[in-house]
Order: sequence, then structure tokens, then C-alpha cells
Amino acid sequence: MVSLNVNGKNYKVDVSEDVPLLWVIRDYLKLTGTKFGCGIGECGSCTVHIDGKAERSCAISVKDATGKKITTIEGLPENHPVKRAWIQEQVVQCGYCQPGVIMQVAALLSGSRNPDPEKIIGAMDDVICRCGTYPRIKKGIRKAAQLMRKEGK
Repeated sequence: MVSLNVNGKNYKVDVSEDVPLLWVIRDYLKLTGTKFGCGIGECGSCTVHIDGKAERSCAISVKDATGKKITTIEGLPENHPVKRAWIQEQVVQCGYCQPGVIMQVAALLSGSRNPDPEKIIGAMDDVICRCGTYPRIKKGIRKAAQLMRKEGK
């Protein structure tokens, strides 16, 4: 039995400790916003926050996530500046990777309200968007940062 705190709620899940966190989130907790992409932590589709840091849930066992605060895309408030910027800038094309992209961006902006282009590229360099919406993603990041600065978040 594994105990997890996901989106502010405590869960007990009867699963082996070596199961990837992604599958517990999706299959046991039924939070399907976090996506399976590559299964080896390379693409970023499965990105969640663990204690505020962007992490690849496919590459982390539930044992390693126990005792930590996990936030999925469902736990990020609907009025979060990144989600609002994504809508305003029409960032999404197919949308499959976007929950992971949004979680990566939210983590980036939680540490820097005005990231320079190099910092943005560094944070987003290993997040794969199969549709290639990278220019729109960058525009969305700049818009979200602007909203956060304006709102003092």
C-alpha cells in the first residue's frame, strides 16, 4: 500500500512501489490529464510537479513520490496565468502534449517571472511537441509571464 498526496488530496493505493507514478495517476486515481508519451522521461508529456518542481512521472516510481506533494494538470487552477495565456494565444494544436508543456511552463515561471529567451529554451528544450507549435509555446510563455507580473503572482 502506497500513500500519495495528489492535488492536495491524500490517497492510499494498493500497488507495487516500483510502478511508475504516471500509471498510478492515470489508472488508479483516474486523473487522465497527465499523458503517456515516450515512457522513458524524454518527451515531457507526463510532466507533473513534485514538491513544486517539474518532474517526468513516467520515470519516477510511486515509492520515490511518497511523502511529497504531487500536482497534476488537474490540480493547476483553471484561472492559472499559464492556462489563461494558452487560451489567449491559441497555443494548442492537437493538444496531446500540452498538459505536460503547461506544467513545465508553470514550474519555470514559478521561479522566474521574466525569463530571458535562453532560460525559456533551457527549460523547454527537452519538451517535445509533435505538432511543432514551439513559436506559439514561446508566445504563450511570454504572455503568461506578463500576466503573472501584472497580477503580482
